[in-house]
Amino acid sequence: MSNRAKPIGRRRDGRPIYPIKGAAPTLTEQRDAILARLRDENFDGDHDALMAEADDIEARIEQANQRQARLDRLSAAAPPAPGGSGSGSGPEQRGQQREDRGYQPDDQGRQHPVTVAEAFIRSRALETYRAAGYTGKTRVDFGPDDVRDAPAGTVNTGTYPLQNTRVPGIIPQNPDYPLLVANLLDRQTSDGTTLEYLRDTSGPVTGTGTWNKAAVVPEGTTKPMSGPFSFDLITTTLKTVAHWVPITRQAADDNGQLMGYINGRLTYGLDFKLDREILTGNGSSQMQGILTTPGIGTYRPGVGSTDAKLITVRKARTQAELALYPPDSIVMSPLDWQDIQLDEDKNGQFRVITSVQDPGAPLRLWGLTVVTSVAMSAGTALLGGFRAGATLWERQGVTILMSDSHANFFIENTIAILAERRANVAVHTPASFVKITFAAATA
Repeated sequence: MSNRAKPIGRRRDGRPIYPIKGAAPTLTEQRDAILARLRDENFDGDHDALMAEADDIEARIEQANQRQARLDRLSAAAPPAPGGSGSGSGPEQRGQQREDRGYQPDDQGRQHPVTVAEAFIRSRALETYRAAGYTGKTRVDFGPDDVRDAPAGTVNTGTYPLQNTRVPGIIPQNPDYPLLVANLLDRQTSDGTTLEYLRDTSGPVTGTGTWNKAAVVPEGTTKPMSGPFSFDLITTTLKTVAHWVPITRQAADDNGQLMGYINGRLTYGLDFKLDREILTGNGSSQMQGILTTPGIGTYRPGVGSTDAKLITVRKARTQAELALYPPDSIVMSPLDWQDIQLDEDKNGQFRVITSVQDPGAPLRLWGLTVVTSVAMSAGTALLGGFRAGATLWERQGVTILMSDSHANFFIENTIAILAERRANVAVHTPASFVKITFAAATA
């Protein structure tokens, strides 16, 4: 009988992995052993225990990476020269005593980035790029849901064939209090560049329609069929939203300034444009906007109506409820929201009671979350069940790229920093939205 130890797993090329004689297996060997069992379709062991082992080795590898990163930074750090003019009291020395903004812990105290800018500042890609004197370009990608543990590498969509993302169904959620229109929608991640989904073209339903024929049925009799329903298979592509700004090398070396550019200009600019695409995109060269989707409901006061905008919104909500698509939010122009807030009765009292002393409080009207947007034309509004009616699909979160390879930037010590994201909107239930047209103001 051979005294050779049994393999603890197999590598990707099929070769067995043996433990080192007299030593515990390395993290890499333990990881490969777990990967081999995860890939084994015939594995009949304890799956819960296997998942726990995988979580444990992943956490230990992450801890080792963090320790190595901290070791690298500490090794590169150098104290000020003794006897210098700045003996710890100047602004530069005071700045060295505080923790770098890009390395602040998150709300649980973990040393992880909490924003795209902080993740970019911490990435090894930026560290390497700075060490190379900002020559060439660097790129860092972040997931749409969580920038923690974001990969510091390049994603090349031509490396592997991508499959179309087909939407299996809708999971409605309760509305929150968003700052942007995008936050009203259900948000999901796409694995490809082409998006396929079913759009319900049945239109609004009513209490007397045929959509629901559920009934109490005696035993042995035929059950009723509900419907009819109609759906269209929509095929579209994810759209890229991007822009860039020039910065100096000095600004790129300053983590505070760099974070300000990324968070204050680039990522906010992407969100600003995404909001408008969600509302008014043409669905062709742009994203699919809700207002340009066929089949959404409409509400307009009757000819000669003098209904105030406050009353119009309430009647439009009733229309949505009668169609069995309860609304949760409304998007309108700041000018229309101003008219509603300043609407007075005959005694000069505001009809809408708002918290004037707390401008940061969530905006509500008739139980609806209110989002104001300059993308919405004055005189119109969009009411609906946003989470139940549409989904924002994102191929990636935000990608940050830096390069001096543009025009004369190399000789001018200037760097281009670019931000982009890829997404599109699937308006799968148009009937859950109602476009409101307010009555014209009378003299």
